[in-house]
Amino acid sequence: MALRVGVIGGGQLARMMIAPAVELGLDLRVLAESEGMSAQLAATAVGDYRDLETVRAFVKDVDVVTFDHEHVPQHILRALVADGVAVHPGPDALQFAQDKLVMRARLAELGVPQPDWAAVHDVAELQAFLDEHDGKGVVKTPRGGYDGKGVRVVRSADEAQDWFDALEPGDALLVEELVAFVRELAQQVARRPGGDLVAYPVVETVQRDGVCAEVIAPAPAASERLVEVAESIGRTIAEGVGVTGMLAVELFETDDERILVNELAMRPHNSGHWSQDGAVTGQFEQHLRAVADLPLGATTPRAPWSVMINILGGPSEGTLGERFPAAMAEHPTAKIHTYGKSPRPGRKVGHVNASGDELDDVVYVARAAAAYFE
Repeated sequence: MALRVGVIGGGQLARMMIAPAVELGLDLRVLAESEGMSAQLAATAVGDYRDLETVRAFVKDVDVVTFDHEHVPQHILRALVADGVAVHPGPDALQFAQDKLVMRARLAELGVPQPDWAAVHDVAELQAFLDEHDGKGVVKTPRGGYDGKGVRVVRSADEAQDWFDALEPGDALLVEELVAFVRELAQQVARRPGGDLVAYPVVETVQRDGVCAEVIAPAPAASERLVEVAESIGRTIAEGVGVTGMLAVELFETDDERILVNELAMRPHNSGHWSQDGAVTGQFEQHLRAVADLPLGATTPRAPWSVMINILGGPSEGTLGERFPAAMAEHPTAKIHTYGKSPRPGRKVGHVNASGDELDDVVYVARAAAAYFE
C-alpha cells in the first residue's frame, strides 16, 4: 500500500503537491476548508481544521500529516501527536512559524541575526521603543498575518492604538526596528525527521504592496560570503527548531551588509516556486520526500537563472484559461501554473516560471508570459 500523506489545508500549495505525490507513488489526501478549493482534486474531506474531531477523523486514514498553511491550533497539533500521529512539521517546530514573538525569542537564543525587537503591551511601551529607534518602527500582530496583513509601519505609538485595544489581557504586539535594507532574500532548506538536510540557492524576492511579485534564483550579485551566511542561517534555524519538511527563511540584506531574518515559513513557500521547473528537485516534491522520510533530492539549478513572476489578481474580464493559448504560443519556454482560483484584485491566482542562460532574457520571458493573464 502506498504511503498516505494527509495535507491539512486545500490551497494552492496543497494543489502543487499533487503531481509530485503521484510521481513518488504517494497517496495524497487533503482536508479542504470548503468545497471547490485549489486542491479539490485531492480533497478527501471538507471541514474546519480548528475542530479537533474533524481533524482526527481525517488523519485516521493517513500515515503522516503535513500542512498547506501554519494556522492549525497548537492544542490540535499536540492532541494528534499524543494520539500517535506522525505530524511534520511537529507542534514544537511549527509554533515558531505561528507566533512571531515566540519566533523572535527563539532566534535570539540561537544567536541568529535579526532586527532589534520588543514585545509591547501598550502605547507607552511602543513609544519608548520608537524613541530609541529614530521615531519609527514596524508593528506586527504576532499571529495570523501574511502577505502584508498584520504589519504596519508607525511613527507614533497612537497609530497602533486599535491593535492594542483588540488584544486579550496579557497579550502583546511585536515591534521591530525599521530596517534599512537594499533588497529582500529568501533561503530555503529541507530537513528529514532524522536530521538529513539540503539547502537551495539563496534567492532575491521582490515585494509589491506586501506581496511577493517576483523571485530571481540565484540572487544576483550574491557574494560568496552572502551565500554562505544565508545557508548557515537556514541550517541553524532548521536544526535549532527541529523542523521537518521545507523551511523558508525570509531575509533582509541591509545597506551596511548585514543579513537579518525577517520571517519563517515551515512549508513550501512562494520564494521557492521557481524550483518547480528550475531545480533538479522542486520544493513540493522535496517537502513530500522530507515529511515521508524519503531520501532528499538534489537542489542543483537546471539553468544558470530562473525567474518566477506571480500572477496577481488575474484578468478583469474573462478567465485565466482563455489566456493560455496566446501566452503559450508566444512564450513556449515559459511554464505557467494556475491555482484554480477566480480572479480578484491582489489575489495570487498563479505564477510563471522561466529559466535560461541570460538573466535579462529570462526576466523578459517570465514577465511577458505573466502579462497575458493581467
